[in-house]
Amino acid sequence: MSASLPGGRALPESQYDLSTYWGRVRHTVGITDPRTLFVGRTGLEQAKNALIAYKTGQIKEMTPELWRAKKIVDSTLHPDTGEPVFLPFRMSCFVLSNLVVTAGMLTPGLGNRGTIAWQVANQSLNVAINYSNSNKSSPLSWSKIAQSYFLAVTASCSVAVGLNSLVPRLKSLTPSTRLILGRLVPFAAVASAGALNVFLMRGEEMRTGIDVFPVVSKTKAAARSEGVASPSPSAVASPPAEKSGAEQQSEGTATESLGKSKKAATIAVAETAASRVFNSSPIMVIPPLVLVRLQRTEWLKRNPRYTTPVNLGLILLTSYVALPLALAAFPQRQKIRAESLEEEFHGRGGEAGLVEFNRGI
Repeated sequence: MSASLPGGRALPESQYDLSTYWGRVRHTVGITDPRTLFVGRTGLEQAKNALIAYKTGQIKEMTPELWRAKKIVDSTLHPDTGEPVFLPFRMSCFVLSNLVVTAGMLTPGLGNRGTIAWQVANQSLNVAINYSNSNKSSPLSWSKIAQSYFLAVTASCSVAVGLNSLVPRLKSLTPSTRLILGRLVPFAAVASAGALNVFLMRGEEMRTGIDVFPVVSKTKAAARSEGVASPSPSAVASPPAEKSGAEQQSEGTATESLGKSKKAATIAVAETAASRVFNSSPIMVIPPLVLVRLQRTEWLKRNPRYTTPVNLGLILLTSYVALPLALAAFPQRQKIRAESLEEEFHGRGGEAGLVEFNRGI
C-alpha cells in the first residue's frame, strides 16, 4: 500500500474517519472499486510517483487527484510487501473472481462429482485470496500452504456433499421449502468453508505471531513530516530503495516492530474469518429467496432460460453491496492496548498506550 513508498512525510490514512464503521465502509468502497483493475503498470507508476511527491514534500496538500492515486495504490499493493497483488486475487476483483466459481456451483443438475469439482475450484480461489492478502510478517512455507489447502478443500467438499444429500431426505418438508433449502446449500458450504479456510491458511500466523508496532501520534508524525526536505526532481525519478515491512507502518511514519504477537495474530485471523461470514451471509440468503419469488412471475415462467442470468445478476448486485459492508466490520490496521497482548509488550505502546498491526483483508 502507500505506506511502502519512500518519503518521510506521513500520508493521511483516508479521506474518511476510519474510527467509525461508515467511515471504513466508504474507505473500503474505494479499495474494492473494480475500476482500479483497469489501471495498468504505467497508471500504477504514475500514482506511486504522485504519492512520493507528497511524501517527499514537493506537493503540500492532498488533492482529488492524489486521493485517486492513493486509492489505486492501496487497492493494488500489499501493505506489508509493497508488491502488487496478483490481479484476480485483489479485493477489487473479489466479486468478479467469485462470480465465475458461483456460476459453476449453480449449474443445474450437478451430481456429487460436479459439486466436489466446483468446491475444489472455490476453495482453491479462497486459498489464493487469503494467502495473497494475509499478513506477510509470518510467511507460510510451501508445505504449510499445501497442507492448509487440502484441509480446506476436504472440509468444504464434506459440507457441500453432506448438505446436498441431506435436503432430499427431508420428506416432512413441503416441496417449496426443500427447493429453498436446495438453493441455500452451495452458499452454506461457501460460508462455513470460507471461514475455516481463513483459519487454515493463516494458522501459521497464530502459531508464530505477527509484527506489532507502537501507534505514532499525529503530532509526532506531523513533526517528522515538517522535517522532510524537498528533494530534487532527479531524486523523485529515482527513489531510494523501499523499506522493509517493519519500517513501512503508519502511512509513511517509519517505526520499528516491537516483536511478534500470537494474541494479535489470533485477533487478526478471527476478525478476517468473521468478515468472510458477514460477506457470504447476505449472498447466501438474499438472491436465492428473491429468485424463488421471481420464478413465480409470468415473465420467468415464459422465459425459464433467463433464470440463471437473473440469479447471477442478483448475486453480483448483492456481492458488491455486501463486500464493503463486511470488510469494514473491523479496521484493517487494528489498534489495541499493549497490555491486552503478551507481557513483553506491556508498557511499550505508543500514543495512549496503543499498538497496531495489519489485520489483513
